[in-house]
Amino acid sequence: MFHLATLEPVDYLIIGHITHDLLPDGDRLGGTVAYAGLTAQALGLRVGLVTSWAADLPLGPLATMQIANYPSEHSTTFEIRQTTSGRELKIQHVAHQLDYFHIPEPWRRASVIHLAPIAQEIEPSLIRNISSALVGATPQGWLRSWSSDGRVHLGEWPESSFVLQRVGAAVISVDDVEGDENRIEEMAAQCRVLAVTEAGEGVRIYWNGDVRRFRPPAVDVVDTTGAGDVFAAAFFARLFMTRDPWEAGRFATQLATISVTRPGFLGIPNPEEINESMQEVY
Repeated sequence: MFHLATLEPVDYLIIGHITHDLLPDGDRLGGTVAYAGLTAQALGLRVGLVTSWAADLPLGPLATMQIANYPSEHSTTFEIRQTTSGRELKIQHVAHQLDYFHIPEPWRRASVIHLAPIAQEIEPSLIRNISSALVGATPQGWLRSWSSDGRVHLGEWPESSFVLQRVGAAVISVDDVEGDENRIEEMAAQCRVLAVTEAGEGVRIYWNGDVRRFRPPAVDVVDTTGAGDVFAAAFFARLFMTRDPWEAGRFATQLATISVTRPGFLGIPNPEEINESMQEVY
């Protein structure tokens, strides 16, 4: 969307697809990059987003970000339905693959680079070229596969070891691996820091051979959409600032909990909420 000559350096670079989500009550923007990018921006960071998107929905609050978009005929499009057994996803379109050469040169030295695939759209080998202070990954989209009719299911992710051994931290949810504890333990052994979110139960952080749990305060839940993405951005940003995964987990849990008390992008924390969460101790 931006001419490369106009791009300014960023603190927090996030790579992945903005999605077009089809829900029973209407269409909306989605994708980890949307919620995580807005959270990083709320934290006072200069955010850059590398994506491929067909511009088929208004950008809304994302219009305040610097976006390097590599246009596609179709945005990555999900049909989302709630069923008695949980959320069901069908994928209708996938936009262009993203690789290292898609990252504008001024952004390659960002303090935090967040790899945020939603539908296998990031080429895993790009991590070889990244030398930022902190590379974080939310590998949900690498863990996904889909059948010929578009139904999304858990995949194998053959590059798991390659990626996890090279990132500074990763965030997954128990749902991403369908609660497979063996797979979680395997990923924790491969990664310097692994955060596993568990919805209303909070998060567990694996670091340096130890694991700690952080429980969320009790709140009235309005909408859980994007809560894991809010957590991830807050976690990576705080980890970069403090180098303390326990503190990052505590802080991110607070902000993710706040996010579920409001619908959609309204759940992005505001400066007052961020300051209060920074001042709390564990």
